[in-house]
Amino acid sequence: MSESFIIEAEVRTDTGKGASRRLRHSDKVPAVLYGAGEDPVALTLSHNEMYHHLENEAFYSHILTINVGKKKEKAILKDLQRHPAKPRITHVDFQRVDMKEKIRIHVPLHFLNEDVSPGVKAGGLVTHSSTELHIVCLPKDLPEFIEVDLGKLELDASLHVSDLTLPKGVESVDLGHGDDSTHDHIIAAIHLPRAEKVVEEEAPAADEASSEGESKEES
Repeated sequence: MSESFIIEAEVRTDTGKGASRRLRHSDKVPAVLYGAGEDPVALTLSHNEMYHHLENEAFYSHILTINVGKKKEKAILKDLQRHPAKPRITHVDFQRVDMKEKIRIHVPLHFLNEDVSPGVKAGGLVTHSSTELHIVCLPKDLPEFIEVDLGKLELDASLHVSDLTLPKGVESVDLGHGDDSTHDHIIAAIHLPRAEKVVEEEAPAADEASSEGESKEES
């Protein structure tokens, strides 16, 4: 992970809905830091700083450094709440990270070579059933993203979780529960556009009707 993210935070002693509302009016964000066998700590964050961090995709799958006074905490973003109608962050949950313990986190999928795949060259369209993958790994092995190579995907074919090449030390949480279709779900597929499929299916029927008509005229 080449990037590093540092978040400045203050310990929050005034809690409750009213206190959170006052924080938001002053361009602050209420947050909580928990996990790793330590007590939860209520925090106050700068809204502008958090909003800027969240514009970077890598922020969601990185080990973050949270400066709380003189203490530096290692954590991952666990949950995020936004205002339903305004571009505002309303609450943030961070989970502490123990570098010796595995973490579960969602990481983004980056799709490669779609335009050169046999399926696309044959006129198919790519559909993405998932844009992220739930993984488990040690913090040191956490990837920023996982690449999904579609360069060999044929028309009417699909790529499942089990088809992905995961980095060393990284495992799929879903496949850990089983390899059936529920857990080994589709990541991406290539199919003809629906309109073209309808035309192709109707074409043979039309040809048969035309042949029958010609036979009747001959008789």
